[in-house]
Amino acid sequence: MDRREALHRTAGILGVTLIGSELFLSACMRKVTANELISAADVLLLDEVGETILPETERSPGAKAAKIGLFIKSIVTDCYGKKEQEIFKLGILQLHQLARNHYGGDFMAINSNQKHAILNQLDKEARSSTVKNDLHFFRMIKELTLWGYFSSEPGATIALRYSAVPGRYEGCVPYTTGDKAWAT
Repeated sequence: MDRREALHRTAGILGVTLIGSELFLSACMRKVTANELISAADVLLLDEVGETILPETERSPGAKAAKIGLFIKSIVTDCYGKKEQEIFKLGILQLHQLARNHYGGDFMAINSNQKHAILNQLDKEARSSTVKNDLHFFRMIKELTLWGYFSSEPGATIALRYSAVPGRYEGCVPYTTGDKAWAT
């Protein structure tokens, strides 16, 4: 093989690699559609539900500070399968319907005690499920809220104790009632 042929083959392989990687990466980009699974209004609703589950206190910020609605949207849109997405979307509609039936308004319009009552009702319903692998909207949103909050910056650094560079391992550390759990 002469030098000219080697350069020709190398350029061909490099070209295929560059074009192939561009096509491969373009498949990973999410396509925005006019009919998105979770809308901007739904993100605000998820923030409100998250804040009802994990409210702001004197010692720590609430779920809204962790932008829990955006986290949940990302996970449901990018990681959930069609079945889970459908259950989640129907759950959002069920949440509004429960608020209308019990209190005469959408979930966002009712007061915090009413929101808490609806979420308690959904929690009891989710826990009383007799099917072992039954997917319930409230179980999903509760798990996502806890995951998103405690893996967020405010959740990990303010609500939990955080040490960016942990020291040596100590297997037995005294616990004082009221201490925060460790994030790391």
